Amino acid sequence: MLKAKRLKSMFVLYSACAVMATGFTSQAASEQPEVTTITETKGENTNTHTAVQAISQNIVASAQEMTDVSQQVIADNIAKKEEEERLAKEKAEQEAQEKAEREAREAYVRANQELMASIIYCEAGNQPYEGQVAVGAVIMNRVKSGCYPNSIEEVIYQSGQFGPAATGWLNRVRSSKGYSQTALQAAVDALNGSNPIGNCLYFDQGGAGMKIGAHYFH
Repeated sequence: MLKAKRLKSMFVLYSACAVMATGFTSQAASEQPEVTTITETKGENTNTHTAVQAISQNIVASAQEMTDVSQQVIADNIAKKEEEERLAKEKAEQEAQEKAEREAREAYVRANQELMASIIYCEAGNQPYEGQVAVGAVIMNRVKSGCYPNSIEEVIYQSGQFGPAATGWLNRVRSSKGYSQTALQAAVDALNGSNPIGNCLYFDQGGAGMKIGAHYFH
């Protein structure tokens, strides 16, 4: 009878172990998919993080490229503006120089016209127009001759040559612009090459030579 009880006890223990083993196996089987799901989720998270990093890097690279392009455009615009300013400055300087030279030439011509008109007025203001041009031609012949000074002013103010220059009358007419318009026009024509007396270097009111009005040119 003891043996029968012992066998019964062993059978109960074996059954319990079998049930426990079955339970553990079932539990393990039921928990296995959860492990797989967790593993897959971790993998997806890793892939997502990698993709985000790649996108971020692309954005940074694109932003840097845009910055580089923008900086190059700005640099090009600055260089273009500086070149335009340089060219404009050179053009302005050249125009200013040309203007100054033109004004200097005009002032020189005007001064010679006024000086010539003044001496013509003093020497031949009461003579016919051709005679006034002839006096201016004498002065121009002297400038070109090589025997007299090579400027109009020096020829006119040369000592002992023209009486009005010695007496001061010429300077008074010159400073007040007291010459006539006829004398001024005669001066302009003589300066521009008008010459009715050829190579004559002198004139006076007596003697021999080409007579124009009251003057003889020789």
